[in-house]
This record gives sequence, structure tokens and C-alpha cells, in this order.
Amino acid sequence: MTSKIMKSILSVAIAVLMASLTIITGILYPYFGSVQESQLKDELSLAASATQQLGKGYLEKLNADRYRLTWVNADGTVIYDSHVDAATMENHADREEIREALASGTGSSTRQSSTLTEQTIYEATRLNDGSVLRVSVSRATVLVLVLGMLRPIAIVLVIAIVLSAWLAHRMAKTIVAPLNNLNLDNPMENEAYEELSPLLHRIHAQHLEIKSQLRTLQHKQNEFEQITGNMKEALVLLDSTGRILSINPAARTLFGAGITCIGEDFLTIDRKQNMRLALQTAREQGSADFRARENGREYQFDLSRIDSDGNHHGMVILAFDITEQVNAEKNRQEFTANVSHELKTPLQSIIGSAELMENGIVKAEDAPRFVGRIRKEASRLVTLIDDIIRLSQLDDGTDMPHEEVSLKVLSEEVCETLADAAKLKDVSLEVTGDDGVINGVRRLLYEIVYNLCDNAIKYNNPGGSVKVTVAQKSGEVLLSVQDTGIGISPEHQEKVFERFYRVDKSHSRQSGGTGLGLSIVKHAVQYHHGKITLESEENKRTIFSVIFSTRA
Repeated sequence: MTSKIMKSILSVAIAVLMASLTIITGILYPYFGSVQESQLKDELSLAASATQQLGKGYLEKLNADRYRLTWVNADGTVIYDSHVDAATMENHADREEIREALASGTGSSTRQSSTLTEQTIYEATRLNDGSVLRVSVSRATVLVLVLGMLRPIAIVLVIAIVLSAWLAHRMAKTIVAPLNNLNLDNPMENEAYEELSPLLHRIHAQHLEIKSQLRTLQHKQNEFEQITGNMKEALVLLDSTGRILSINPAARTLFGAGITCIGEDFLTIDRKQNMRLALQTAREQGSADFRARENGREYQFDLSRIDSDGNHHGMVILAFDITEQVNAEKNRQEFTANVSHELKTPLQSIIGSAELMENGIVKAEDAPRFVGRIRKEASRLVTLIDDIIRLSQLDDGTDMPHEEVSLKVLSEEVCETLADAAKLKDVSLEVTGDDGVINGVRRLLYEIVYNLCDNAIKYNNPGGSVKVTVAQKSGEVLLSVQDTGIGISPEHQEKVFERFYRVDKSHSRQSGGTGLGLSIVKHAVQYHHGKITLESEENKRTIFSVIFSTRA
């Protein structure tokens, strides 16, 4: 702004200077020239009168330093000249002013010097004897005047530049001071120049619009962060160069990244080859996916390129925890294989016995034994199918009728049912503790107690015992089944709840177990939002503890 003001002031000063120079040279110079010509004519008139009376003697006595007097005969011969010897001068008959004077009585002319720096004004008049008296004077031309004024003009220009700079600095400081003090956060509170009022109103309107847009953007940002922050899936947004724009908590946990990773290259937090290849494929083809194991979990990674108007703007990386699905698929395959095996074994026994009887190979006295085997294996099949149906119901989360059930009373019913089996194994049964009333599915609770007690009897030692304890605590009911049997080694304790898993397969076959009892117990406990734990010492004891919550 200072330079602009200085240029404006300097331009005005130069314009004024040029205007003054134009006035001097264009108006005053011709004016003073006409005054000089008038004075010259007056001088000529006086000199002509004196010359007619006194002759050449007057001219010789006349001291005329400023003017030059020349007396020319009618034929153009120079009679007298105040500056040069007349005898040496050429004929003046062809001079313009001489010709005019001889013709009309007076004449005048102006001639430039050869250097164009000076001009001479001539005035001539005819005397009574026919001769012509001429007076002339030299004066500077306009060019000489301008050249003579160069120094004053230069001085004036320097003064104008200095003064313009000083005035510009002072004016700019005065003008800018209120502008620098403008409160742009609150434009309507300013008391600046009236000319700024429209601008301040526009700024105020823009502030309102920007604030509104910022609130909308902040609201959307909060919504986005709220949604992505609560996502179980890992989400990462990358820009076109592969730098991180956004990463949700699940992704930070998965990749082990901090919140400061925003703006960093994504490959600095995941350098694995499969991720590099997936990013390259997604950039080239638009999408890519792969599976990988991270932190002991199985993840599905989906990468999608973000395009707009034919340009690549970034990348979206989504990671899904599919561990449960993978495990479920694996369990399904194992379950299918185990079910096929478990169904095939009794069926083969039934078919084999039936074929022997059908072909008459079995003796009459052995027939009851083969019939008994067929009945036993058929019962085993029915039990296995019932267990599979129960597990299927528990897996599907089928709604079942709930009621108030006393675990102590239920345990006493189970022990009464298993009394004959316990007697055959020489195992004693005992139920102690509190009433332990909970709200649950009676049939599933019965299955829990029955399977725990049945296993405790089957895998017990002769003369051993099974003790069922029910304890009522604040908001909880504890069911404990303790036996004095063969126990479970530590390497098997985490697997006994898996379907068809058996610690001792030969013993299980002999006892007629399906391998699904403890799996049914686990799922039934989970159905009631309970928790089951196992403590065991080999050849000493095994304790299964189930905790149910009585809170609504």
C-alpha cells in the first residue's frame, strides 16, 4: 500500500511539474516574445527618427549593446552595422524584413540559428530617403529554456520523491492502522472506515456460513467417529499416496498402532508381504482380499479403491474377525466326521448281528445275546441322536419355557435316577447344601446335573463317592459335583467340553458314552449365562463347579 500511495503522490507531483512547464513554455514564452517585439518596434521608431535627422553620426554615437542596428540602402547595400564592419557585409536586398520594408514601409521576421538554441527577431522600417533601418535582438529558444530548467526540475523531482515517500509512509500508516486493528472474528463490532462497512457485512455473513458448515462437518465427524469407534471391524482410510487419513480403535489394536499414526504411510505399521500385494492389486484392479492370522485370531481383509471422476482418491481397508466362523466351520467338519463315525459304529454292530441271525449262523442259545447287543446299540443310537438334537437346539438358541427350579431338589431327583448305576459301580451319592432356586429351563438344568453326575459315576473307582453341593450366595447359586474317580490330566482339561472328545476312548466305549455329555453341559450353562470350571487331580478327584446368577 505504501508504494501505491507513493506512486500516486509522485505521479501528481510530476503531472503538476509538467503542467507548469507546459504553461511556461506554451503560454508565457509567446507572451514575453510579443512584449519584446513591441519594445523592439518602439526602439526602431526612435532610432529611425533620430537617423533621419542626424544621419549616420547618430548611429555611430549610439551605444546599443542589447540591440543590433543595420542601415541598408535601397539597393540592399549595407550602409552601417552596429556590430560588424558594413564594408564586409553582403547585400541584404533578399532579407525578408528588408523586402517587406521597401515594399510596404515596415517589415519583420524571425530566424533560427544553426544550432537551434537561439533565434533572432528582426524589425525594419523605410526612411524618407528610401533606405531601410533595421533593428534586431536575439533570444533563447524554447529548447534552451527547457535545458536550462533541467537542474531545477531534477531538484524538484528529488524533493517530490522524498516528500512522496514520507507522505506515503505516513498516510499508509494512518490508513492501515485501523485496518490492522480490525476484529475479523466479530466484524460488526468494528468502528473503522465507513467504506469498509459492506466488506465487514460480507465477512460477517461468511463467518456465519463457515460456522454453520463447521458445525455440520463436526457433527458428521462425530457421527463417523462414533460409528467407527464402536465397530468391531477394523477400518482404515488411506489417501491416494497411501497415507492414513483415519483409523478406528479396532484397527489400531489389530495393527498395534498409536493414535499418532495419522498422516503416516500405512506400510510403516503393516509391512507384511500379503498386505503389500493386496494394496498393489487393489490400486490396479479396484479391490483385493485375503485372509491372515493376526494376534492369534483369523481375519478377513477386504481392500477397495476409492475412485471419483476417473481419478484415484484413496483406499478403504476393512478387517473382519472371522475366528469364530473359521472355528465353527472346523467344528462343523469335525462334528460331521465324528457323528458319521459315532453313528457308523453301532450301526455296523447292529447290521453285523442281524446278518448273522438272518443267515442262521447264530445258535439258538446265542440268539438272546445277539438280540441284546442289537437293543443296546439301538439304544445307544437313540441316545446319540437325542444328544445331537439337544446340541442343535442349544446352538440355534431356541427359546424354551423358563420356570423357578430348585437345584437341590433337581439334584436329588438325578441321584435317585442314577442310584442303580451308582450301586453297580459301588459308588455312593450325596446331595447337600441350600435350596438354590434359579429361573431357568428345567430340562436343561436336569441335563447339566445328570451328565455331571453320570460321568462322576462312570469314571469313579469302586467304593468311591459322588458329592453334589448347592450353595446359595448373594445373587449367585453354586452347583458343585465332586467325585473320587480317576481324574483328568491337565493336558485334557481344556478339551473335555469339546464334542466327541474322550480322555479314555476304550473306557468310554465300555461305559456307553456318546462323547457329547460335557459339551451339552457347557452349552446349557452358557444358555443360562452361567460359568463352569473344572478342577482335577489324577487318581484323586474331579470337581465341576457351575455358577448361576439369580439377578434379573
